[in-house]
Amino acid sequence: MPARIVLLGATGHTGGLTAAALTARGARPVLAGRDPARLAPLARQLGGDAGPLDTATADVTDEASVRALIGRGDVLVTTVGPFLRHGEAAVAAAADAGAVYLDSTGEPPFLRRVFEEFGPRAERSGAALLTAFGHDYVPGVLAGALALAEAGDRAHRVDVGYSRDAGPGQGFSRGTLVSLLGVLLEPGHAWSGGRLVTEPAGVHDWRFDVAGRTRRGLSVGGSEHLTLPGLAPSLRTVGVYLDWFGPATEVAHRLAPLGPVLGRVPGAPAGLTRLADLIGSRFATAPTTQGPSRTHVVAEVRDAAGERVARVRLLGPDPYPMTADLLAWAAVRAAEGGVQGTGALGPVQAFGLAELTAGAATAGVVRP
Repeated sequence: MPARIVLLGATGHTGGLTAAALTARGARPVLAGRDPARLAPLARQLGGDAGPLDTATADVTDEASVRALIGRGDVLVTTVGPFLRHGEAAVAAAADAGAVYLDSTGEPPFLRRVFEEFGPRAERSGAALLTAFGHDYVPGVLAGALALAEAGDRAHRVDVGYSRDAGPGQGFSRGTLVSLLGVLLEPGHAWSGGRLVTEPAGVHDWRFDVAGRTRRGLSVGGSEHLTLPGLAPSLRTVGVYLDWFGPATEVAHRLAPLGPVLGRVPGAPAGLTRLADLIGSRFATAPTTQGPSRTHVVAEVRDAAGERVARVRLLGPDPYPMTADLLAWAAVRAAEGGVQGTGALGPVQAFGLAELTAGAATAGVVRP
């Protein structure tokens, strides 16, 4: 029998998409939250002829509450952000329970904590922690891994760039916007000189080509820095870049070094949290972009002389349905016993490159 899948955050935008994606794959997740009455309509809608999905009461900020939901081998999926504020209890509960954990975070400080702090706890219990298992940063890990496989032992540096084409309108959900603002003063990270280093987001930029158009991305801490080096012993540098800021890219690049300085000002982090909530309240819960939305990911590998030895480009759908489908695919495979290893794992380490490639394709992430 497949293991139980428990979903936290189904009443949010990404969570609702994930619940639908899970049931589309034949799963019947337990929908958990502080108010089961809010979950009941969704449980009835998604349950179909078999009857409503099960719901459960849990507070995502209370580790004991989440821990009571899950047992060894269960699969816990959480889309409740910002994860720096709301994510610790769930990952801690899963790590101690010996469960499989999946989340949708894109927040660099949180995913680094999962690897460095909770990973060892998960190894002791037999848990598997798969953080940032969505648009941030599965496509980049996959593109990087495919390019590294082509480069072989010539791999010295890999750069991964994310870009998106979308119509007019609000491109992010309210939750994504609040999460993004919440990490502005937090330290980022990179893989440089063969080791993980701390550095602010946005201090480096990279120009990469997508379908004949040059994109400019700003550096950000991703799961690529934590997972790709284990796939290529010769790898010394990993760069991850987001082409999200359009005309504001140059301004963001120049202001990036100020983040750590402002973060040390008394009261600044708390003030930014309040500001993020205020700004977020003025935005729609879900994106409002019109027309089709596509994502692009490019990974380029260079040798020690700086010569490009491999390049992989992946094309994908809108980030939010993609994230839901990736989480659903991984949760179902985990429930079937398909995760390899324990501790904090990257997507390739958890499933293998061939299976991850096939699974990502079911979410629309393919080589054009």
